[in-house]
Amino acid sequence: MSLLERTRRLQNSLKNKDREESAEFLIDELIESLNEHALLYHQQGGSIISDAEFDQLLNWLREMESAFSGPVRPDSPSHRVGAPPSEGFEKVKHRTSLLSLGNAFNGDELRAWYERALRRLELPLDSNIELVSELKIDGLALSLSYENGILVQAATRGDGQTGENITANARTIRSIPLSLKSGGQKVISSLEVRGEVYFPKSSFDQLNESLASEGLKTFANPRNAAAGSLRLLDSSVTASRDLAFFAYGTGPVSESIGGNHSEELRVLKALGFQVNDHFLQSLGIEAVIDFCAMFAGKRDDLDYEIDGVVVKVDSLALQERLGAVSNAPRWAVAYKFPARESTTILRDILINVGRTGMITPEAVLEPVEIGGVMVSQATLHNEDYIRGKDIRIGDTVVVKRAGDVIPAVVASIAALRTGTERIWSMPSSCPACGTLLVRLEGEADYYCSSSTCPAQFMRLVEHFASRDAMDIEGFGAKLAVQLVTTDSLTSLDDIYKLTVDQLLLLDGFALKKAENLIESIAATKSRQLSRLLFGLGIRHVGKTIAELLISSFQSLESLSQRTEEELSEVDGIGPVIAKSVAGWFSESQNKGLVASLSGLGLNVAEDAPEGQDGDLPLTGKTFVVTGTLPSLGRAEAESLIKSKGGKVSSSVSSKTSYLVLGENPGSKAVKAASLGVQIIDETELLTMARA
Repeated sequence: MSLLERTRRLQNSLKNKDREESAEFLIDELIESLNEHALLYHQQGGSIISDAEFDQLLNWLREMESAFSGPVRPDSPSHRVGAPPSEGFEKVKHRTSLLSLGNAFNGDELRAWYERALRRLELPLDSNIELVSELKIDGLALSLSYENGILVQAATRGDGQTGENITANARTIRSIPLSLKSGGQKVISSLEVRGEVYFPKSSFDQLNESLASEGLKTFANPRNAAAGSLRLLDSSVTASRDLAFFAYGTGPVSESIGGNHSEELRVLKALGFQVNDHFLQSLGIEAVIDFCAMFAGKRDDLDYEIDGVVVKVDSLALQERLGAVSNAPRWAVAYKFPARESTTILRDILINVGRTGMITPEAVLEPVEIGGVMVSQATLHNEDYIRGKDIRIGDTVVVKRAGDVIPAVVASIAALRTGTERIWSMPSSCPACGTLLVRLEGEADYYCSSSTCPAQFMRLVEHFASRDAMDIEGFGAKLAVQLVTTDSLTSLDDIYKLTVDQLLLLDGFALKKAENLIESIAATKSRQLSRLLFGLGIRHVGKTIAELLISSFQSLESLSQRTEEELSEVDGIGPVIAKSVAGWFSESQNKGLVASLSGLGLNVAEDAPEGQDGDLPLTGKTFVVTGTLPSLGRAEAESLIKSKGGKVSSSVSSKTSYLVLGENPGSKAVKAASLGVQIIDETELLTMARA
């Protein structure tokens, strides 16, 4: 039986409390499975179950060991952190253990941890002590030893007692200081700094693109890429990968650098370390719970992966009084976000026909719960993606669900193959209309080129009525299928010609429901023009591009008369988009559609907003926003710019007026500097917007 199968059997048995086997047998099974998972994760930089699944198994083990009358096995993972180091690097004994953290999964569990700390400190339960909340970076823990301000050793966590000496590789990471700033103060003779090595998302994407272009296996996620890169024996290869490091605390020091944790963080930053600015000092636990909830919703806005928030008692004196259990401090706890990644079986691969004719492979999965949602289907992007990641029907695969994004298969686990898996290939014809599929030069996707393909039109109708387009209340995918298959709709403008009598012929429609839908359709005629343009389904014209085009040309008539060259002059509109837009408006049937929509009373010309004639402070200026802004989210900053008359572009060019620079900006800052584009921060943007 494979490790994954044994794990699933254990999960089902423990979750359903169907414990026919003895407690001792289940404890032994848990210990063996968890140790194998830990070995796979820490020594090979990979995992076949999610962090949340591992944490749940570990919690069950601790519960059973607590209830079991026999002694705890010495090799139980409840005694230690991680796994023994591999033989590829010199072993390093940590001067003090790198402990793990207890977990909390909701606000009540955070409150319970806080109350336990107050009781141990013999304080009233309504007391408010200083806490520090920090983002839990999803990377690889590292211990850095400095002697007289010089980096002399870098070691991985390993099993918490013994790690691996990876000093040569650590020295290639630019955010790890080779020597410490003194700031005019006495150099600390001995200092151990602890933190997390991580892979910025933008750099991770570039690495995977490079690996794929060379026909090499890509990484499943940034954490695995960071772990794999740190454990390369050739440090020159590590140097080519844009790893980064956040310091989050200290180990043994020869002299005190502060009386509390927050002060230590400020000193570390002064010494030259990168310290994550997203941390909260607060009195009591309630503000901490709000902070955790806020970043659970903001995690996709960051250029690095986080899987939770670490909460610590700020006072080092109180930390000392609280102490630790065998492998975790009592003065800290990790609030874990809901899982967004899991493993399951890929049962089949089907293909979908999109509104532009694009063919998208879709994975049919053995249902699995991810982040509280049962997932049975996931995207596979395109044929090159499937081949590059060697994904086969029947594989055990890693599935990721990030925010509101559709679940995606991100990797296959070749080690679990049985020999029955099947290699998939793209069909030659469209499953909806039988037209031969084509792949355009320079593109990864296949397309159905038929202008009468019913599957394309169904998707287009669904898209037109969707929230970001015309937002027709009560008009979803099921209705789109009904209307197209019954020939009630043959063109988008037919939506505005629908009658109550037509709707009453459809399943599920009574008089009131039909009247409400007709009213909902009529109410969308005055929608913003950018919504209509987006809803038309022009290839490469997303929501942002539609807004950019309308802000430049104000009407569909004006837009339809522009050549590819004129469209390309708009900052943010490249030749591919320009060709697609000009080509769409050159088709006679599309011209007729626009004329019909106008005749039906839809808004096809945008009124300039009040003050657009030059009164708004950002009129005539084009902005690019990059990195993470301290207060505003990127979407909020872009919305502010547009509301004040400015334009927003996704790429830097000579036509860019300002680059708004946040944390971890990536390559756009370098390009802006090379082009002489003025670079401003969030504060300067807010000042300009108020002018």
